[in-house]
Amino acid sequence: MGDKSSIEWTDATFNPWIGCTKVSPGCDRCYAERESERRGWAKWGVGEPRHRTSEAYWRAPLKWDRKAKATGKRTRVFCASLADVFDNEVPNKWRADLWGVIAATPNLDWLLLTKRIGNVAKMLPDSWGLGSWPNIWLGISIVNQEEADRDIPKLLATPAAVRFVSYEPALAPFDLSRWIHEIPADNDGDRTGHDGGLISRIDWIIIGGESGPGARLFDIAWARSVIAQRKAAGVSCFMKQLGSRAGTLLRAYDGTWESFPTKDRKGGDPAEWPADLRVREFPR
Repeated sequence: MGDKSSIEWTDATFNPWIGCTKVSPGCDRCYAERESERRGWAKWGVGEPRHRTSEAYWRAPLKWDRKAKATGKRTRVFCASLADVFDNEVPNKWRADLWGVIAATPNLDWLLLTKRIGNVAKMLPDSWGLGSWPNIWLGISIVNQEEADRDIPKLLATPAAVRFVSYEPALAPFDLSRWIHEIPADNDGDRTGHDGGLISRIDWIIIGGESGPGARLFDIAWARSVIAQRKAAGVSCFMKQLGSRAGTLLRAYDGTWESFPTKDRKGGDPAEWPADLRVREFPR
């Protein structure tokens, strides 16, 4: 974690604290839990204390902001790769400190990705509103249609400079077409959120298969479907990786599967992918 990241859709990662609780099938093979256990940082689970990172580390984004201002190039910061900003186990004071850092770094775009979008409204700073925090991108992590149906409406009801969906690890197909166009007015002409701002569409989607030990199957037909849906709506897309077990289901009745071989064991090299999957766009 730091000003250089191996995660292709961000420039840097910042973890104000470490630790989490599994709340989704996507968490079953959590890389962050494995890394934290290996390094002795924090245990996962309800009631387990989260580990706050050092004060020196917390000052790092201020340096990144100065550099971004000097170069004129905004820096994307993924917060948090080893935790969830909207975790119930995190003290509110820690979150308040994080809002202070974000406010003090206007040349950084902060990507807040959560599996707990239901917590967001009660945990946002009092000053939150459309346009109030232009350097925060708010995203949700989903793995299947059930999670999309439950969480995307909550995301769209929350004002944010950029709203995004991380479909990773993709574990089943899903249709997002009804959420990637601006939502029309209802019969009363209401197209506003709780603060009077427009409820708009998803701006960006990230797609990726699972990698690492015990990775689950990822059908590249799922990616092709989502890429086609977002293209029709003009939504930006970032195809992150095929994952360790990419392929195509040939016959559903007997589960016949054709593997898609890649030299990169994590399927992370776009040069090895089919040309129509080499999509790496940003919303701005």
